[in-house]
Amino acid sequence: MGRGKFKGKPTGRRMFSTQEEMSLSARPRTFKKEELKDKEQDRSDEELEQDSDHDQDQDHQKEEEAKKQKGVQGIIDIENPNLVKPKSVLKARNIDTKKTTTTTTELSRRERQEIEKQKSHERYMKLQEQGKTDQAKKDLERLALIRQQRAEAAKKRQEEKSSKC
Repeated sequence: MGRGKFKGKPTGRRMFSTQEEMSLSARPRTFKKEELKDKEQDRSDEELEQDSDHDQDQDHQKEEEAKKQKGVQGIIDIENPNLVKPKSVLKARNIDTKKTTTTTTELSRRERQEIEKQKSHERYMKLQEQGKTDQAKKDLERLALIRQQRAEAAKKRQEEKSSKC
């Protein structure tokens, strides 16, 4: 029997399954029906949990909604290597001493060094205000010398005024 102008592929002809074969197969007829059944079971489970933990379920649902993304973003999870992530700006004043032990493992080396630098600068400034550093002592000596010179100059001016009058 002739096939016509075009010949079929040498690998063989397509095999089509009959209704009987489809009904006997273990594979579900439609996956959508299976998904709906799963969702209904999840809903019934959630209703049981909802009685006990209503607040937790609402948080969970909000997280699921936040996780759902539109279009291809939900299917493909891609990280952009060129994306610049905002760095957390931490200052030494804002960090608690109790939390530093837990946050040091989370911080990068540069951030830790920056925090240590800020803390040491603040310590130095406090000591300087109290006059305990070498530089502060020299400044105070210079100040005392300048005050003494000004006081002597003021006395001389008063004496000159009194002698003129």
